[in-house]
Amino acid sequence: MLLVTSLITSVLTIIFIKLSFAVIGLRRKNKVGLGSGGHEDLERAIRAQGNFAEYVPIGLILIACLESNGAPWWLVALPGISLIIGRLIHAVGINEPPPNFSNRVLGMKFTFYTLIALVLMNLGWSLYKLIS
Repeated sequence: MLLVTSLITSVLTIIFIKLSFAVIGLRRKNKVGLGSGGHEDLERAIRAQGNFAEYVPIGLILIACLESNGAPWWLVALPGISLIIGRLIHAVGINEPPPNFSNRVLGMKFTFYTLIALVLMNLGWSLYKLIS
């Protein structure tokens, strides 16, 4: 069972829905059906949602692999929490007018370091399981 992955995925899905509703609300407000229509606030919301959708799936796949291969729950939960934090910081940073580049960078650092850690954890855990 992927209990920890399910919890992490649920929290990330709530964040994604919130980002999606922000895009929908700004599209309605600005009467834009496609693209940003030159509205900076809508462009930021679109990129926050898009960036989330670009990075979260691979993180969830790596988290699920780690858990399904029998890693301890805490070894799965820690990068999951880090991914959630990174994506939240990035979304807040990109949506602040003007965009807060320091939060965007911090959010991406959390995300990239988490993905790198997950790769290393999966490689290490898989090798450990193969050898033992």
